[in-house]
Amino acid sequence: MAWLVVRLAISVSLLNTASAVFEDQVGKFDWRQQFIGKVRFALFDTHSQASKKLLVATDKNVFASLNSRTGDLFWRHVDKTGPEGHIDALLMYGQDAVVVAGNGRLLRSWETTVGGLKWETVLDTGSFQAAALVGVEDLVKYVVVLKKSAISLHDLSSGSQIWEENLPDSDTVQYQTIYSGGNGLVFVFGVVPNSHIVIVEYKIEDGEIMNKKSVEAAWMSSLESSCTVISSGILLCVDQITQSLYTLLLQSAEQTEMRQIHLQTLDLEVASGFQPILTSTQPNPAQPPLSEFVLQLSPDHHILLQLKDDFIATLRDFYPSYLAAFATSGERTVAAVMSPKNDTACSINLFSADTGRRHLDTTVIYHMDPNGGKPNRLYVHAFLKKDDSVGYRVMVQTEDLTLTFLQQPGKVVWMREEALADVVTMEMVDLPFTGTQAELEGEFGKKADGLLPMVLKRLSSQFILLQAWLAHLWKLFYDARKPRSSVKNEVTIDTLSRDEFNLQKMMLMVTASGKLFGIDSKSGTILWKQYLENIQPNSVFKLIVQRTTAHFPHPPQCTLLIKSQDTGLGNLYVFNPIFGKKSQISVPALPRPVLQTLLLPVIDQDYAKVLLLIDDQYKVTAFPSTKNVLQQLQDTASSIFFYLVDSSQGKLSGFRLRKDLSTEVIWEVVIPTEVQKIVAVKGKRANEHVHSQGRVMGDRSVLYKYLNPNLLAVITESTDTHQERSFVGIFLIDGVTGRIVHEAVQRKARGPVHFVHSENWVVYVYWNSKFRRNEFSVLELFEGAELYNSTVFSSLDRPHPPQVLQQSYIFPASISTLEATLTEKGITSRHLIVGLPSGNILSLPKMFLDPRRPEVVSEHSREENLIPYAPEMPIREEWFINYNQTVSRVRGIHTAPSGLESTCLVVAYGLDIYQTRVFPSKQFDVLKDDYDYVLISSVLFGLFFATMISKRLAEVKLLNRAWR
Repeated sequence: MAWLVVRLAISVSLLNTASAVFEDQVGKFDWRQQFIGKVRFALFDTHSQASKKLLVATDKNVFASLNSRTGDLFWRHVDKTGPEGHIDALLMYGQDAVVVAGNGRLLRSWETTVGGLKWETVLDTGSFQAAALVGVEDLVKYVVVLKKSAISLHDLSSGSQIWEENLPDSDTVQYQTIYSGGNGLVFVFGVVPNSHIVIVEYKIEDGEIMNKKSVEAAWMSSLESSCTVISSGILLCVDQITQSLYTLLLQSAEQTEMRQIHLQTLDLEVASGFQPILTSTQPNPAQPPLSEFVLQLSPDHHILLQLKDDFIATLRDFYPSYLAAFATSGERTVAAVMSPKNDTACSINLFSADTGRRHLDTTVIYHMDPNGGKPNRLYVHAFLKKDDSVGYRVMVQTEDLTLTFLQQPGKVVWMREEALADVVTMEMVDLPFTGTQAELEGEFGKKADGLLPMVLKRLSSQFILLQAWLAHLWKLFYDARKPRSSVKNEVTIDTLSRDEFNLQKMMLMVTASGKLFGIDSKSGTILWKQYLENIQPNSVFKLIVQRTTAHFPHPPQCTLLIKSQDTGLGNLYVFNPIFGKKSQISVPALPRPVLQTLLLPVIDQDYAKVLLLIDDQYKVTAFPSTKNVLQQLQDTASSIFFYLVDSSQGKLSGFRLRKDLSTEVIWEVVIPTEVQKIVAVKGKRANEHVHSQGRVMGDRSVLYKYLNPNLLAVITESTDTHQERSFVGIFLIDGVTGRIVHEAVQRKARGPVHFVHSENWVVYVYWNSKFRRNEFSVLELFEGAELYNSTVFSSLDRPHPPQVLQQSYIFPASISTLEATLTEKGITSRHLIVGLPSGNILSLPKMFLDPRRPEVVSEHSREENLIPYAPEMPIREEWFINYNQTVSRVRGIHTAPSGLESTCLVVAYGLDIYQTRVFPSKQFDVLKDDYDYVLISSVLFGLFFATMISKRLAEVKLLNRAWR
């Protein structure tokens, strides 16, 4: 009986904690897009004719299978970030995919149908060089892995190590590549730069060295891409300096020198400064490659050559040509070559590998995106048709990381924008008005001549609104008669308009590859894209919204600060965020590196905010820089302050703008770099609103907030990595005076530190190295029971320091990123949006991080609804705003207000992108979905008619009483 009671109590407790998302709510207000990143290896599954799988391995340490017909993911495995999860090689045979990862640390075999792990082997440490499948008697049975100083052979079916041998003279010889042609032997190639090539021949059965020889090659510095194996074991190399090809028969003990063939004898010449590339065919790892190969002589020149009877013959010359790749179907090997057709299109043609003859009716036209990059990788899938002819499909990867899958005669089957796997920064911009809204706004744009024109303008506007409302009703009636499947609500640039509550916005995303995207926040549809060439890799982008859509008829304007790859200097790219078109506004030249950007409240005659750029010589450049703007800057120069951070020297400097638009240093804070280093500096968001100046306590008194708009939060970490001496520090510094308002230290702690600075509080999270746990620490600043100045805050007039309250909490999970919700008026309660490494997005109420949470509950604390203090921070399942929509590698979270005070828009980006809405204080300003409109309307109409009838009856009764 007692056991039944216990089981019943457990069941009841589980019911209280259970939460779920209804099926009709999934995808209603949220969406997720999954990406894989830049493709490094791609293999088509040719095990069966009907196979649709395309295996890819990317630079984001992702191994995935794509549907070649739709581009969707069959499955995806996301490995660790950094070198530990780096995919070094991808091999495939039948239904087995062999992956070498972690710089040769792991050897894995995957089942390609469902993506299941068949086996995994941990290899010995060592720098990975190459891997290959080894075939014996037309069957592939082994995998060989080459490292810097050792070689090992593994069974393909189980992964077990058969043998491992150390490479001879590995301290002087750089072993780089490997080859096996299905004859029971493995050849390892090494090079001593500018001296000779070393070839070691191993026996598969026991790893015995069958032969070792050195071949003089004083011209060679590296084997990669300059050497390959063709035909029945012939090593072929090319040298750009001597303009020659070199051949060597591997199994010939007599040949000790490489045979030289001058390219001039073939009427060929390598372009100046270009490193030639050799590409060979290997249709089956159990068989030797063919005697044909492709030699790339320049970026746009390929040639198909054949080695036969020690002579090299030219089969086909491809000029101009961008890319070339081999593909095999059955016993036929073909070469696919991409050549320019015109300025906007390329043609891909199929050629027979053994003759160079062009296959008829195999042309695929690839139309290049005028706003995209040039193609740089070509992957080909060849297959036999019913008429025994060769057909093929191609996947093209461009510089802007767009994957395009094509089939004859150039039909785009699908496209994937993999640049979105690496979003650097983003903004959300309001959509433009509709035609009727713009018509109403036009009433206030210009001064009317008199009363009569204003009346006529109003009447015409009302008539336009009536027409739009009738058209909307007709569309609803017309769509209601159609099947639901036939009603399409596709979002295009032409149909973009602001909705009633401003919930639909334009998402501007800037990626690390230099590509800009305009994405609809409601559906995730890419509305426009623009690739910016000549961008310095790993540069920091700065995206500024200078003018929104609120200033009709002026178009919105955004400015992106980029860094040029050639000069290393900054450039300004000005564009319309709604349509993605580049603005024709002239931008100032930036001859020196930019250190800081400021968006000032000063506006020009076209309602664009002024952007201030500070270079490394502390000189100021204004954009736009009209006479009106310069005059306003001179008038308001005394109130413009900015700061610069030099983390290498541990220095923060405050500057002031003079009337002649020069700058002067007004304060400096130096943090000793030998003790601690500055890791992050953050101020408050400019679009943040504070609704209440104070906080009502339990005794009905008011505790006023310290709302300093110039406050900077500076996070530091100790340079001493010893666990006992490591610490995390925080400084709250006034950006105008340089006064340190508060400082705190968390001892025996280390980063990475994630923090949020908002209103009068700062929340930061760190790793407690003593207790090995993640901890939250919150700081809240108050002025006290009396407000010093209720109208204007001045950093120069602060006689009393603020009261600082601090408390810490234990968080049971690690954190990837942190952000706070943002609403239009700041009335709604604040939540912290927390990105977890598990892929979950947590909406944590700020009330749980209140430093005034009492340890002992009192009457006043109960009156104020303060939660009693508990060091452990709970994680409730209903706080996960992405339910089962896992977001891999969350790197950033962006929040934006909507037209509804209760609703905040949230975008999480990393390897995936996820957009949703959160309601920190519930939807207090919106009727529920199950609101019974019919019942309420019936009651209202009933009461109205009852009132009218009662009124009439009362009048009759009074009239009859008067006649008595």
